[in-house]
Amino acid sequence: MATKLFMGDMPELMENILNNLNKEFYSLYSCALVSRHWCKMSIPILWQDPFSIGRNSLFISQYFSSLDENEKFVLKEYGINVKFSNTLFNYARFLKVLNIYSLKLKVSIWINFQHATHTSTRFRVIDLLFKLFVESGATLHKLYFDFSDYEINPEIFYSLGRNELFFSRLQDLSLAFGSKSTLYTENATVLLKILAKDVTKLSALELDEFYSDYGPQLLHALICIIKSQEQLKQFSLIGVEFPTESYGIISALASQNNSLQEVIMECCECSTEEFKVLKNCKNFEILRIRNCYSKEILEASLNTLEITSYSIFASNIVQVLKKSGTLLKRLKLISTDEETKEETLLLETLISTDEETKEETLLLETLKSFCPNITYLNISDVGLSTQFLELIGNLQKLQFLTLWYIGYKLDDEPEIHVMQFAKLLPLTLQYLDLRRSDLDSYIDTLLNNCYAPLKFLLIKRLNDEKDVKALVEFCIRKRSLNYMGVSLILDDNTKKEVEGYVTLISCEHIVVNC
Repeated sequence: MATKLFMGDMPELMENILNNLNKEFYSLYSCALVSRHWCKMSIPILWQDPFSIGRNSLFISQYFSSLDENEKFVLKEYGINVKFSNTLFNYARFLKVLNIYSLKLKVSIWINFQHATHTSTRFRVIDLLFKLFVESGATLHKLYFDFSDYEINPEIFYSLGRNELFFSRLQDLSLAFGSKSTLYTENATVLLKILAKDVTKLSALELDEFYSDYGPQLLHALICIIKSQEQLKQFSLIGVEFPTESYGIISALASQNNSLQEVIMECCECSTEEFKVLKNCKNFEILRIRNCYSKEILEASLNTLEITSYSIFASNIVQVLKKSGTLLKRLKLISTDEETKEETLLLETLISTDEETKEETLLLETLKSFCPNITYLNISDVGLSTQFLELIGNLQKLQFLTLWYIGYKLDDEPEIHVMQFAKLLPLTLQYLDLRRSDLDSYIDTLLNNCYAPLKFLLIKRLNDEKDVKALVEFCIRKRSLNYMGVSLILDDNTKKEVEGYVTLISCEHIVVNC
């Protein structure tokens, strides 16, 4: 079997293996050198997403070897005098991912290598590349287009009209509209109309920098894109200046009631009436609301609920929590009222009003009573109260726990509460993130009383020798902790001692999001 695989007699299996290396440039390049068969399968994968940030820009020269003499002459007029050698492959045809921002960045770097100084050289090179991709027979899977980064040349629109396959297999589309003045240009509207006509297989659609005063033609084109999809699963609307109305964009999601699974709203004013259309979506299960103004959250049965807002009121979300019940697996509730928190930390105490206490109690009691199957919890602004400890003890399937601004409500016996909290952590827990909590002074108490087999631990700092000792003893006792992230740099002696028991790693590399 190994011989058949090496000789390329099992192309489907070999292609699956190589596709798993799609982010490993040097590994794929090595595979391309093994044999002719491996080369034919590796090269297309290598050139699917060539404009990703980590790749050298010199590869752009390879594309231009297929230009005709007139186009090469145009490049010379703009100061590009590179000799373009013949290539074994039509690399442009392999393109699957196109990010306009990354394309512009790579082209700028490449032009600097050519020492071209003409002010419009960059846009001319981008025009040539874009036209080359369209006419080469490439079929995009992902497109990230920012209208403020690039204005499409009319010649390219002509090519798009003659090569409908270029967008026909698009699965992931992200559109950013830039400044208000751009929204009304004929250029943007023409591209949207082409997308509405050619694109039917999107699984993810993101509309970024959404203003409330679009022109009617552009809005209509966006609605047509949504309605023309056969299997849209994820929809994102990211606003600017908090638009108060979606002008039919949200209502158009009714056409996706058999496929839509996830909706992301950011910097918008959510309308409960508009979102009622989602109730009829048979597979809708993920709702993410970030920095939006909304009084009530859509009442639906969800697997994942994420709310990041200036302030969160339990009374506004208890119905969706009750409705979701045992189906709810992932929950993130984060208040971003940083100014209030900073003042609180300076005062080192918080005098909660009766209303705040009632809201916190309502939230914790609802989660305890209706949502026992949560596996991921990211929550802020609750103290180590009896209700919170009871909730943690009730979440016997919890695997990931992140706490923000937890602990500043500790009373006269903080160590006892931390000890109780540590003992209640479920035996399913693998990941604990305390970087933004106020439990730094009690890390030793927490580790000395923790029975959960943690694999990942993220903290702000190790304060002294007793914290280091507690960490080492935890590693020896549980033999489960693989990685530890510390926000503040450790001194060399502490780092050396800790690394004998656990791998220290940047928090960004192991953080788990909702």
